[in-house]
Amino acid sequence: MENKIVLKKYIGFFLLAFVLFVLLFGGIHHLEYQAYTKNYNQKITNILSLVQEKYPEISQNELIEILNSKEIKEFPFDKYGIDVKKEAILFENDTVYHDFNGFEMIFLIGVFLFFFLLLIKYNRKRDKEINKITQCIEEINRKNYTLNLDELSEDELSILKNEIYKTMITLKESAENEHKDKKELKQTLEDISHQLKTPLTSILIILDNLIDHPQMTEVKKQEFIRDIKREVHNMNFLVQNLLKLSQFEVNTIHFNKAPVKLNKLVQESIQKVNTLCDLKNITIKVEGAKEIQMVCDFHWQVQALSNILKNAIEYSQEKSKIKVSYEQNKVYTKIVIEDTGKGISKKDLPHIFERFYKGTKATADSVGIGLALAKRIIEEDNGTIEVASNAKGTIFIIKYFAL
Repeated sequence: MENKIVLKKYIGFFLLAFVLFVLLFGGIHHLEYQAYTKNYNQKITNILSLVQEKYPEISQNELIEILNSKEIKEFPFDKYGIDVKKEAILFENDTVYHDFNGFEMIFLIGVFLFFFLLLIKYNRKRDKEINKITQCIEEINRKNYTLNLDELSEDELSILKNEIYKTMITLKESAENEHKDKKELKQTLEDISHQLKTPLTSILIILDNLIDHPQMTEVKKQEFIRDIKREVHNMNFLVQNLLKLSQFEVNTIHFNKAPVKLNKLVQESIQKVNTLCDLKNITIKVEGAKEIQMVCDFHWQVQALSNILKNAIEYSQEKSKIKVSYEQNKVYTKIVIEDTGKGISKKDLPHIFERFYKGTKATADSVGIGLALAKRIIEEDNGTIEVASNAKGTIFIIKYFAL
């Protein structure tokens, strides 16, 4: 903004100087004309006075008519050494002409030097600004994006400045995103390593026990095998969810939305967690009209609901029940998943949708990623998810808005 004001001052100053130049030059010509007129008037007055004195019979009107007559008569000025084609009849006017001509030349040279110096000053300022732009580009090439381009000119260099600023912002964001992506990748790899380490260690210990104790009872062997199966299931769940969550983070997910019956959606979700229900002897009860349907991506919403059901199973006691109900109105379709488990503490409740977050009451089987993925999937299908919990259980309320 400041540089725009400076540019306007330059233009205003130039226009003012130009107007003054025109006025002064016109004034000089006016003075020159007055000097010529004064000399001619004085000489003609002398001539007319002499004629009237010598020839009194000639009236003043006749003399004025002779002066204003357009008729041109010859007079032998060459006898007196005067060339009327090259010089004035009045020698004094020649002197006036040469004096004014010299003054005008000095004036024009002064004006030229003034504008020339003004142009040099402007070009120096412009070159200085171009050097600043060059330095900015060099700093950007050195990956220094903390630059201030507000001091640059905003005249004909404004487009270049704006493009450089856009490039700088883009490169800065790219560098920040690259740093952030590397940091997140490092954290993700560390989290995956930590999450896989526990089930793998548990499986190795169980296998060592089976190998080292061949005389183990069949009941104990089956118990160990179930433990291995549970750990393998948890590892598979972790890997699959991590892969799906990473798809969301790199924006490679495409939802194929179509009309879906809620009863089918819920039943398919329950089918995916049947093995976990069998291990803990948990029953899932469903309530809702079979004809209700909504528009969503069936595959991904099954994934989201099954993740929430898995969380409910993990927090529930053996031989307990989980209730799934759904209803619909003109604004939204609502699915409610309610368990009678040990609940989620108030401290943990705001964080349960964060990736790899495990609450204080979480079971050893919990990996802290299922709810994070479920939330992302539900929101992608124009939905919301809320949770409430107390010592008697936890309730998840999912709403898909009909837009």
